[in-house]
Amino acid sequence: MTGPRSPRRVVSLVPSLTEAVAACAPELLVGATDWCSHPAGLDVARIGGTKNPDLGAIAALAPGLVLANEEENRPQDLAALRAAGTDVLVTEVRTLDQAWRELTRVLVDGCGLPRPGWLAAAEAAWRELPVPATERTAVVPIWRRPWRVLGRDTFAGDLLARLGVRNRYAGHADRYPRIPLEELNGAGAELVVLPDEPYRFTAEDGPEAFPALPAALVSGRHLTWYGPSLVAAPAVLAEALATAR
Repeated sequence: MTGPRSPRRVVSLVPSLTEAVAACAPELLVGATDWCSHPAGLDVARIGGTKNPDLGAIAALAPGLVLANEEENRPQDLAALRAAGTDVLVTEVRTLDQAWRELTRVLVDGCGLPRPGWLAAAEAAWRELPVPATERTAVVPIWRRPWRVLGRDTFAGDLLARLGVRNRYAGHADRYPRIPLEELNGAGAELVVLPDEPYRFTAEDGPEAFPALPAALVSGRHLTWYGPSLVAAPAVLAEALATAR
């Protein structure tokens, strides 16, 4: 897709982008995935998961634009949508600065909307973040059975770095490496950061695997979503990190 458009019917295959469009022009959204949980009460057709969308259901909605992400959605599904004549806008977001650019591309260039005030507020919230007085090294699991952690080149890793938390596996060759628990516990980290998505770590499920480390239970939406949640994310994440125990 090239050039600005003004589609009147949008399907989103990305929870972050669903929330972003809904915050600006909810009337544009006609379809979203089963994982699109924000805003609460969103009344649109559900078209399956991010990795297994119902392509027939999407076609039946006759969207002028489908929003996708290079990491969250499968290339073969996006290729099939394009082959059927549907415009597909695919985002790539691995840093916060990239998120600002991609949100502008989605909302302004893709959906034909004015640049929203919440996006400027989010930029200001992160720009005004104090420089961390100290830096801690952390392991950041995203799954267990088997254990997987944040590796190189991730949006969540960039956010944590801005908050004074250095990802122990930021230099790993894989973006989400599978690391044995014994190695994680012996990696020399000072902290374990446990988000509540994609795996739902809780106070009863996660910290016990890292008995020697303080555990920060954080909101996965504020750590991994790029959209309106970025306004509150600095404060929400900083509070969770400060109260790690």
